[in-house]
Amino acid sequence: MQIQIKCLDKFQPLITKKKRVKILVGGRASTKSTFVADYVAACMANGQLWCCGREFQNSIDESVHRLLADEIERLEALGFTVNKTDISHASGGRNFYKGLGRNILSLKGILSGVDGLWIEEGEGLSADTLRVMTGSVRTTAKEFDQAKKLGIPISEMKTPEIWITMNRGSRSDPIAKKYLERAEPELERCGYYEDDGVMIVEANYSDIPKSWFLASGLEAERADDEINMTRQQYDHKWLGKYLETIENAIIQPEWFDACVDAHKKLGFEPLGAEIVIHDPADSGDAKGLVHRHGSVITGAKQKNDGDVNSACDWSTGYANQVRADEYIWDADGIGNPLKRQIGEAFRGKKVKLTAFNGSGAVDKPGDIYQPVSNEQSKPKTNRQTFKNRRAQRYWSLRDRIYRTFLAVTQKKYTDPADMISFSSDMECLSQLRTELCRIPLKDNGQGLIQILSKPEMKRLGIPSPNLADCVMMSEEGGKVEAGPVLIDFD
Repeated sequence: MQIQIKCLDKFQPLITKKKRVKILVGGRASTKSTFVADYVAACMANGQLWCCGREFQNSIDESVHRLLADEIERLEALGFTVNKTDISHASGGRNFYKGLGRNILSLKGILSGVDGLWIEEGEGLSADTLRVMTGSVRTTAKEFDQAKKLGIPISEMKTPEIWITMNRGSRSDPIAKKYLERAEPELERCGYYEDDGVMIVEANYSDIPKSWFLASGLEAERADDEINMTRQQYDHKWLGKYLETIENAIIQPEWFDACVDAHKKLGFEPLGAEIVIHDPADSGDAKGLVHRHGSVITGAKQKNDGDVNSACDWSTGYANQVRADEYIWDADGIGNPLKRQIGEAFRGKKVKLTAFNGSGAVDKPGDIYQPVSNEQSKPKTNRQTFKNRRAQRYWSLRDRIYRTFLAVTQKKYTDPADMISFSSDMECLSQLRTELCRIPLKDNGQGLIQILSKPEMKRLGIPSPNLADCVMMSEEGGKVEAGPVLIDFD
């Protein structure tokens, strides 16, 4: 049986080309889910078995069951029986629904033998689900033997496909790391990417015919969102961009973006002290390293393997290689025993060694804190403003980033020594952006500025911000001297 599907031209390669994983990514009203629902219905009408899943599904109401039923009715497709918990076709085709994250080990048996798997809201997939799922959707031994008896070459055998519809979440999400990261340059350029194993198509409301969008009745909502949402929220919802910020985040993505190559935009050089900062990280987390030269963050690196000692050797070796003036490391927790090893690494060298203790007392407690904007009704000392040293240094970094944002976007003059620039040449720029824009405030009963701790962030599903912590710790370093600079804002 044939079902005629009307779709965007950019979706057609998803049907005509064989590929193990096919991902449709983008914002609201881009017809991604409608198109895949039509495709799955057409496959079921030809006798195929499909699983329709998502990471967590507590009821059929949370599945794509209603969408599939509505599309079958709209297409006037014959032979379907829509039940309360599944849909079947006279050809023998049918589907079932599954919450993939409930019992990951069961996926191996459940998904083996399906003709296809459609995952909705793929941005929520866990690393474990991705790992088990991709190995479970495969051709069975029985199907392989049957094809072999019929003389079908392996290259021509029909293999099950995984279709994923999604909007972007965070760059640190497992699916972003596994699939999107490599594709982003091409998606930005032309909205299409493919390699041997994956095909990714990006579509937004602006890609569909205007008549389709107007007929959806969503234009009033979009226009209202454009006025009342932040740029980050609007771009995420309607243009499918990453949602880097979270509630109570102290640094906004647009602030960070203004700081990228701010030294080039505003005309100051990376002069002064060179500081290398290291976060040894807890077990299982990436170890972080940041290189700061004056007011410019020139490098950011991560090390995913090895233990705390090998990571220490890695970071001190880098510091010696670039002839750093100062080396700072997180000395709270597992970093405290590293003092002897760090001392040996810099023996005989003129390098200032600074052990950072974020849980310690604030610096210059009696000095008056000077906010960038009118955030305080009356002057307060540092002791009256910050809970601990970590909060003080993060807020200092936040103020530095905000000053730079004002200088770049509003031409508000600031001494380069009080600004910060993130070099676009650094290795982990996108990861650093993600981490810095997901640092949340913590409420406390004292009215002090406090930052959520790493363990608290992990419990909320926020990955450990080791690169962000390195940049924060750079505020502990010696006085930044950017040199005399004249910036012309005219």
